[in-house]
Amino acid sequence: MTLAVVGIGSNVSPHAHIALALDVLEQSFGTLWRSSVYRCPPVGMRGADFLNLVAAFDTAACLADICVQLRDIEAACGRDRAHTHTPPCIDIDLLLFGDVVRESDPVLPRADILDQAFVLGPLAEIMPQARHPVCGTCYADLWGQMAAQSSTLEPVQLQTDAPLSP
Repeated sequence: MTLAVVGIGSNVSPHAHIALALDVLEQSFGTLWRSSVYRCPPVGMRGADFLNLVAAFDTAACLADICVQLRDIEAACGRDRAHTHTPPCIDIDLLLFGDVVRESDPVLPRADILDQAFVLGPLAEIMPQARHPVCGTCYADLWGQMAAQSSTLEPVQLQTDAPLSP
């Protein structure tokens, strides 16, 4: 079994889309270990704040199959990749796949782990002593370094009964 770790985010009816994504992920992969949900401002775009979290699950599937399944789950949750001019209603990014290191698509580990508080903070919450497969530093230590410079994460309670439309 391989531990797959995904980042999940939304700023379009985020409570509903994240709750749906978590349900579909759990139906697809079984038990999920997940972080708290955090609100943070958008990065590189304008718009509503995002809700983000990290989830992990064990899988016997190969990397290629996991990538296809994650795209299918995004589609099942309403994401339409044909409309690139609108923000996605849900984003599920593969952050880690065991200790796999790849420089081609999908790049692993995902660079956002070291660059974005909304990824590293939740990852450090659920896997504090695990080590980044490239730099070798544990996520708790990496988060300690980043958290001193970042105050953009606000924990929120996920509202699982929120509607999909505003």
